[in-house]
Amino acid sequence: MLGTEAASLSRVTGLPANGHHPGMKAHLIVSSSSFGLALVLAQPGCGSSMPTTPAADGGAPGTTAAAVGVGEPCTPTQERDPTFLGFQEKEVNLETQSPSCATGVCLVNHFRGRVSCPYGQGPDGTPLSGASACTTSDKHAAVTGGVNDPAKKAQVAAQCVDRTADKTVYCSCRCANADGKTDDGSSYCACGEGFACTPLVTSIGADIEHLAGSYCIKSNTAYDASTACGQGDCDPAAHACN
Repeated sequence: MLGTEAASLSRVTGLPANGHHPGMKAHLIVSSSSFGLALVLAQPGCGSSMPTTPAADGGAPGTTAAAVGVGEPCTPTQERDPTFLGFQEKEVNLETQSPSCATGVCLVNHFRGRVSCPYGQGPDGTPLSGASACTTSDKHAAVTGGVNDPAKKAQVAAQCVDRTADKTVYCSCRCANADGKTDDGSSYCACGEGFACTPLVTSIGADIEHLAGSYCIKSNTAYDASTACGQGDCDPAAHACN
């Protein structure tokens, strides 16, 4: 259950199509809804140029190595898209082969909004007083939203005070498999001081089973659905967030 971090899956969509390069970047999302839990693995079109980064599950197969770069800040590449309005706090998102991370994985652990826009903006793109309107992470374009949601328009939710990007979005690595073990011949990382090896994703399916299991998260940041986002939204006047 998401309330205890780990998630099992009831539906899988968007798996890599034949002909796509196996090294292409993947966005893995585990989310909850009234219909249960769902996983979405979305990849860019064939022919996209992707950087070479370490594997999501650590170093050489059959090893457990100290992780380098765990906890370093990262900004998911979705935030380069002006139509992307942000993450949802009920989701876990893994960006593999992340250009931001020496570990290869940018983890978005139950985070709301956009990393690059802590205070969000209204449907017409107007920011809160004292804040700036949202732009793409490369600052090249305003966040405008998609054409398929006329009600939401350009609205970006503010980050939750208790689950800001510094607590929930950072480089991570896979520290155990779905059974909580590291003796299956795959490679895993050791989380180190200040981090906890925590189950986040279970029962993904054979094609991407190498992503299932536990990941290093910052200590005392485990998601609790009953309390998450209960301390209000980031606000430049009432609750300033960096």
